Amino acid sequence: MTDTTDAVPIPTAEAGPVPRCERALAPDLARGAMLLFIALANAANFAFAGQPGIDGTPHGLERVVNFFMITFVDSRAYPVFAVMFGYGLAQLARRAAAAGADPRRILLRRNAWLVVFGALHATLLYFGDFLGAYGIVGIIATLVLLRRGDRFHRLVLWLWALLLGYTFLLAAKLIVNAKSGHAILTNTPNPSLAATSYGHGVLDRLAEWPVHTATVVPFIFIVWLGIWAARRHILENPTAHQVLLRRTALGCLAVTVLGALPYALVAAGALQVDSATRDAMAYLHAVSGEFGGPGYVALFGLLALKFSTGLRRPATVRAVAALGQRSLSAYLFQSVAWTIVFAPFAMDLGATTYRAALAAVAVWTVSVLAAQAMDRRRYRGPAERLLRSLTYGRS
Repeated sequence: MTDTTDAVPIPTAEAGPVPRCERALAPDLARGAMLLFIALANAANFAFAGQPGIDGTPHGLERVVNFFMITFVDSRAYPVFAVMFGYGLAQLARRAAAAGADPRRILLRRNAWLVVFGALHATLLYFGDFLGAYGIVGIIATLVLLRRGDRFHRLVLWLWALLLGYTFLLAAKLIVNAKSGHAILTNTPNPSLAATSYGHGVLDRLAEWPVHTATVVPFIFIVWLGIWAARRHILENPTAHQVLLRRTALGCLAVTVLGALPYALVAAGALQVDSATRDAMAYLHAVSGEFGGPGYVALFGLLALKFSTGLRRPATVRAVAALGQRSLSAYLFQSVAWTIVFAPFAMDLGATTYRAALAAVAVWTVSVLAAQAMDRRRYRGPAERLLRSLTYGRS
């Protein structure tokens, strides 16, 4: 395998985020679309004051919603952003180096501010914050991974191969040991989501966020895969990587869907198992969900290739991509919305599957329209502008 890091000419105008005219469609389209899945997952967490935000005794269409959420959303959306985060790290480092700046200094500053953003987000709004974890992982990746050579980065492919083997082993073990019973899905409660006052919620979140962040920091190996992909310019040049994208989309999405299927059937009330089997299914569901990251990213890479070959991109695609360019602002906006809609001390509209799903779709749609309006005015987004100013010292 040859090093293709320099296969695509890189503009050298300035360090910083990729300018609008140079942006590849696939990363923005993936971020914008997957924000809907983030909305569905987090709205459900707020509605049921716990995770995974599932009604354990569903009826009617609730069964369908539960099946969809477990199969395609839960533990399958955040790996997409982890892949894209690694991809973005490599892009920012490359642009900084091309502009004559110090990539390490810029990335360390940017990721340190992400940790600050995450701490504020978690304290004020939602304990399940990922920004702080991204910042920590970004610092580690900057110090340990980004300056490595192509041979070193190929190690991440072996790690994913080992994860695939482990997933198959879990599936085989589940098939052998599965037993029938009457266990249902239960939500792990989060005190901050059930707090009856904003002040109590803040105190709860101060205790919950560090624990949550510590549990998700290991997704660095997903971020590393994004770094590897960025070094090969896979999403900037999807035409040259169609075969890889197609195989990745089919293979990884097959693993993530099949791995979720047993747990999804229990969530839908279509399969009755004992508690030990249910827990084993939940673990297989979580592990196989990691493959949703590269699987969905590859799928959006293929979709971007399709839309890029036409004379004009559909308005919907442009709007979703505009949201992807402002994903940080949209992510924070969602947490504000969930607090207003579902917190016991606010509107308190939770505890139903339908309301959670409808709220998620509505808030995501509003954010798409807002991003589209910002895009027309060439406004990057408030959180993005602030992070850029803190990182580069200019607006």
